Amino acid sequence: MRNAYHVEHVRAAEAALMAQLPEGTLMQRAAAGLAATCARLLGGVYGRRVVLLVGSGDNGGDALYAGARLARRGARVDAILLNPERAHAGGLAALRAAGGRVTGDPAVIDAADLVVDGIIGIGGQGGLRPGAAELAARAAGAQAPVVAVDVPSGVDASTGVVEGPAVRADVTVTFGTYKPGLLVDPGASHAGVVELVDIGLGPYLPAEPTAAALQAGDVARLLPELSAETDKYRRGVVGVVAGSDQFPGAAVLTVGGALYGAAGYVRLAAPRRVIDLVLQRWPETVCSEARPGEAGRVQAWVAGPGMGTDEVARDRLAEVLASDVPVLVDADGLTLLGKYFGGRADRSAPTVLTPHAGECARLLGAERADVEARRLEHTRQLVEQTGATVLLKGSTTLVADPAGAVRVNPTGTPWLGTAGTGDVLSGLIGSLLAAGLPALDAASVGAYLHGLAGRLAADDAPIAAHDVIDHLPAAWRSVGNDHGPVRDARPCL
Repeated sequence: MRNAYHVEHVRAAEAALMAQLPEGTLMQRAAAGLAATCARLLGGVYGRRVVLLVGSGDNGGDALYAGARLARRGARVDAILLNPERAHAGGLAALRAAGGRVTGDPAVIDAADLVVDGIIGIGGQGGLRPGAAELAARAAGAQAPVVAVDVPSGVDASTGVVEGPAVRADVTVTFGTYKPGLLVDPGASHAGVVELVDIGLGPYLPAEPTAAALQAGDVARLLPELSAETDKYRRGVVGVVAGSDQFPGAAVLTVGGALYGAAGYVRLAAPRRVIDLVLQRWPETVCSEARPGEAGRVQAWVAGPGMGTDEVARDRLAEVLASDVPVLVDADGLTLLGKYFGGRADRSAPTVLTPHAGECARLLGAERADVEARRLEHTRQLVEQTGATVLLKGSTTLVADPAGAVRVNPTGTPWLGTAGTGDVLSGLIGSLLAAGLPALDAASVGAYLHGLAGRLAADDAPIAAHDVIDHLPAAWRSVGNDHGPVRDARPCL
C-alpha cells in the first residue's frame, strides 16, 4: 500500500522526529536520497552539468545540499536563487564549499544534463510566480530531465490541485511518505515517476492515511479465496439491471464484467431483446423479464448501464434501491438518482456510485472542469451528499467511503477512454460485492483489476470494451490469484 498524508500530518511527524535528532539530520537524509537519485539519472556524475532552481526555505536547502554532494563527485553545479536573501544559508555554504556556484543566468538551463526543482516545498499553494514560472517553462523546453524535490513546485501537495503555472517533473523524489498530490491528478501528471526516500517518519504518522494506493500484493490479499466447498452459490450471486431497446449492448458488457469477477452466478433482469443479445454472448447468464424484485435472490445488484431514464427505468431502480443488499449505481442509474431520488442513496445496505466527472458534476450542481481540477475535493463532497461509497472515474480514479477512507487507483491507460469500459467495471465491482467484499475494497480492487486488464489489452494500441473483459483473467493471475475467487460470500437462499 502506498500511503499518502496531508501536509499537516507530514509537518507534525517531521517536528516530532526532529525533536529526537541532532539539528539538520533530517535535511541531510533527504539531500542524500535526492543526490543518489540524481546520480542514477545522470548515469555518472563526473563532468555532468546540474542546475538547481532554488527557492527559500527547507525545500531549497534540500536542493543545495544535494547539489553539494554532486559537486564533490565532480559535477558542475549551478544554482539559480529566486530569492537570494532567503536562500538556505547552510545549504548555500555547503554548495560553494564543494565547488558549486551561484548564477543569475537562466541560459545555464539550456546546457544542463539535469535540472533540480527546489523552488517551492510541500507547503506551497497556488501557481508559480512569474519569475519561477519562466524558469519552469525554460526547463520544460530544455533537453535535460527535471527532478522535483518532494513535490513539483506549483502542485498542492495535499490535494493535487494545480492553480497556475507549475513544474512538470520527470521524476519526483519525495521524503518520508507519499503526498496525495503526487497520486491524484492533475498533480500526479506533473510528478512523473515518484521515488520515496525513507527519512524515518513512519512511526510519527497517523495510523490512517489521507489516501492510499493499492499495490498488487494488497489486491491479492483482499481478493476472495477458493475453498474445497466452493460452488456457484457460495461464490455469490450478482444481479444486473442493465440494457434497453436503445442500448442493449450495455447489458452484454456489464454481464461480461460480472462473469469474470468474483461471483459464481449472474442474474439479469432486462427486456426480451436485451436478454436475447446477452444469451448469444453469455449463455451461462440466468435471465428474467420480470421486475428486479421478482427476478430471484442476489447478494448484490448492479443497476444503470444503458437502462434508460424513463419512468419504467425509475421504477426498476427504486426496487433495486429498496433491497437489503449492496447496490452499485452507474450511468443511467446516476441520472435517475439525481432526477428522481434527490441525488441521495439513503439505504441501510452499502451503495457504490461510479460516476465520471460529468456525472459527478451534475449530481453536485458543479462544473465538469472544476471536478476534474479538484478531483479529491469533489469525490468527498459526493460521498457526503449521497452517503454512498463513490468511485470517480477518470485520469485518476478515486474511491472514497463515508468513513473517510480514500483509495487512489494506480492502474489504467488512456485507451480505456472508450464506450462501454465503464459498464465492464460496474459488473466487475458488483461481482466483488456479491462475493462479500466491503464496498471500499470491492470498488478499489475492481478498479485495479479493470485498469490492469485495460493495460494488458491495449499494449499501446486501441481497444474496445470487450477486450478488457477478455483480459480480466490475466489481470487476476498477475496479482497472484491463479484460481478465481471465493471467501465469505453472503448466504444465498
